[in-house]
Amino acid sequence: MARVSMPDQQPAATGWAPTRALGRAVLLTGLLLVAGVVLGRIDLIVLAAPFALGTAYALRRRPAALPQVWVETDDGHLVEGSELATAVTVGNPDPVDYEIAVIRSRVSPWLRIDRAGFASGARAEGRVVLDRPFVTSVPTLAAVDLELAGTALRWGRHPIGPAGARVAAAGGLLISRAVVTEPVQVKVYPKTEPFEAVEAMPRAAGLVGAHHSRRPGEGGELAGVRIFAPGDRLRRIDWRVSLRARQLHVAATLSDRDAEVVVLLDVLAEAGRSGGVDGAASVLDTTVRASAAIAEHYLHRGDRVSLLEYGPAARRLRPATGRRQYLTVLEWLLDVHVDVGGASEPYDQVFGPQLLSADALVVVLTPLLDERSAQMLARLARSGRFVVAVDTLPADLAPPKDRGWAEVAYRLWRLDRDTMIAQLREHGVPVVRWAGAGSLDQVLRDVARLATAPRVGGR
Repeated sequence: MARVSMPDQQPAATGWAPTRALGRAVLLTGLLLVAGVVLGRIDLIVLAAPFALGTAYALRRRPAALPQVWVETDDGHLVEGSELATAVTVGNPDPVDYEIAVIRSRVSPWLRIDRAGFASGARAEGRVVLDRPFVTSVPTLAAVDLELAGTALRWGRHPIGPAGARVAAAGGLLISRAVVTEPVQVKVYPKTEPFEAVEAMPRAAGLVGAHHSRRPGEGGELAGVRIFAPGDRLRRIDWRVSLRARQLHVAATLSDRDAEVVVLLDVLAEAGRSGGVDGAASVLDTTVRASAAIAEHYLHRGDRVSLLEYGPAARRLRPATGRRQYLTVLEWLLDVHVDVGGASEPYDQVFGPQLLSADALVVVLTPLLDERSAQMLARLARSGRFVVAVDTLPADLAPPKDRGWAEVAYRLWRLDRDTMIAQLREHGVPVVRWAGAGSLDQVLRDVARLATAPRVGGR
């Protein structure tokens, strides 16, 4: 459980204030005593005695410390659509009971709270409005948890808090100042969409892996039969062919190699509205979820995967393999965001050889809403790299009428975008829409076929 606690408390003199109830009790007692003395009436003095004694009895044990507030969240692996459990805790470090504790907390709209309540009390079911306060009592030297349970709707870092509490003590005659704690960031990882690519990689370059490369060597893919040569293993001898040809022949195989996959995220523009895990997906939602799915697939096959942003920040995740890299990928994707006010110049830093190797498969996730994105794809293709463009624009994107777009203007923009996609395909950049499992099979088959042909182009 992650916890944010309060710093050292301030002295009681600066943290507690009298309530209106204390003011009314003192005022009423004083008026009765003055009236009894001036009018000479003993009954008024006797009537004021209970108020004076009650106030003095309530104030005999004044609180010496302010309440403590902290937020606890589950540190587990939260994914979009999974259950969320958190708690806002109010602690009483004072030997005096808190008769009333009022708790209020803010929660990100992407964390839907369905149930809220105290461990020993009734719980609110259904959609809970956290903008209202929750009231309880806190015994001496104890803590009370306001438990919140719900669902994580969208990937990202979502705050729970700030949370605050005010308590009343001494029979409601003293009230503390508001004690507020800092918000806690809850990490919600993107839900991995089903994705599986069964086609071979265009060019495998490593020494180990699950892909069948074009190079001869030890592996499981049969490449043909050839005459026995010094250094060939005896278990590779094809006796059936050797007896027929009266000369030793061996079965030639292709080596199994790993490959490098670079997932390039276009973060120049955003379109569509996110509806969470069960709603509509924006461009950024599709980009992040598709990146997680592609990375998981190739890392599971033993390939090296790296991530790169095409935007002002140009963030980069170095290539690596294994489950640790997959967890790093998920952590890296939480900070992906669109920089709407970015610079206008192209970001040529993504084309450096230190970022993109010549044999890497570059999967570009882009909505193709910016001309710079199309120019980037064309330059990658001219540099001789294996490029696959994945269209992340929602198919049911409605025209932005709130910005003054008419239906005719939107249709013209669509036609212009289709023309740009056609020009990219003429330049040798395959463009395919993301559709989960099998999205890139046909494209990778074509790219692997082109990898065997001579490549012309400067780097």
